[in-house]
Amino acid sequence: MKFTSLVISLGMLGRLVLPAGVAAQENSQPRYRIIDLGTLGGTYSQTFYVTSDGVASGEASLANGNWHAILYQGSFKRDLGTLGGKNSSAFGSPNTFGQVVGEAETSDADPNGEDFCGFYASGAPWSGTTCRGFLWQDGWMIPLSTLGGHNSAASAINNSGVIAGNAETATTDSTCPPYDPTLGQYQVLQDKPVVWENGHIKELPTYGGDPDGYAIAINDDGQVAGGSGTCSTDDPIIGLYFSPVHALLWDHGKVTNLGSLGGDFGNQAHGMNNRGQVVGASDLAGDAVFHGFVWNQSTGMQDIPPLPGDTYSVALSINDRGEVGGISIDSTFSTLTAFVVVDGVPTDLNTLITAGSPLQLQGVCGINSRGEITGLAVEKSTGQSRGYLAIPVDDANFGR
Repeated sequence: MKFTSLVISLGMLGRLVLPAGVAAQENSQPRYRIIDLGTLGGTYSQTFYVTSDGVASGEASLANGNWHAILYQGSFKRDLGTLGGKNSSAFGSPNTFGQVVGEAETSDADPNGEDFCGFYASGAPWSGTTCRGFLWQDGWMIPLSTLGGHNSAASAINNSGVIAGNAETATTDSTCPPYDPTLGQYQVLQDKPVVWENGHIKELPTYGGDPDGYAIAINDDGQVAGGSGTCSTDDPIIGLYFSPVHALLWDHGKVTNLGSLGGDFGNQAHGMNNRGQVVGASDLAGDAVFHGFVWNQSTGMQDIPPLPGDTYSVALSINDRGEVGGISIDSTFSTLTAFVVVDGVPTDLNTLITAGSPLQLQGVCGINSRGEITGLAVEKSTGQSRGYLAIPVDDANFGR
């Protein structure tokens, strides 16, 4: 789940009743200490996941402006490199074997001129090369296969080493819009949801005849969450040239449509936990407004509204305790605010941190089992984007 392109494009331009099994925060007023995770010498970073022992993964810019996949462990920063191109990003949280997944540009020119991994749309120094999903382990970045096309991307890996993502086929996608030189080349070939296991790629079924799809989350039981739809301009939340229609759960070969909050489009999953709970976003009736959702088998899809005064929301993450976080967005798409669900109510995370923080928190992308949070913030003094780590603290230590 990636929303850097949303932040960049923006710069250019009631009470929730949680379903059974989805937890409110245990403390009605949780407090957090905020750490600016820094960059690799540049002006930008963003983090997407954090492990149960506090290792965060994401992307950070170098002094030359390129973006590289990165791991943060305490004060240590590990640059994971690329597959020969300029840019890369780490999406999947490191598993128990220390394996990490993501996407990386290669040195091979894309014959269709595609910006498959969305680096151009996000503002990175893109060079027109192909992009491949990767598995990183023991210091090595290994490219992942495609379905006959030129590109792929990996989004998550579970503790059995099964990887979820998406990959191109060799079939031209008739739903793709025409080329727009101001935005980079849109998708040309069909892009399918996939899993990789033991080095082999397997295509997952889409829903209702949708030509395109993606798998973005996988749990330790092998359940996979994502969505399907059609080719489109860049989706700023997931960083794909994709228009979502159906939010999906794949459970050992069976695909389930998670439904909607009343709309016909905009339904997409962004995260899941080991209890099979899924979070994402869905259009309301009329398809003019979207809200976050949490879904489980017994209650179906439940609305997570935006913060008071905002219009839109997206739920991006859920941990095994059922704690949910995401982004609340105002009516003009000019302000993003990180939220967590506290006592059943979406709450501005900025109100739960030390006053005078140099960071304004814009999104919650990951929550681990200890309640630690990671995501995207803005440095107030410079306007630069930063990945952060929010660590729960007790009242005695709040502000230290």
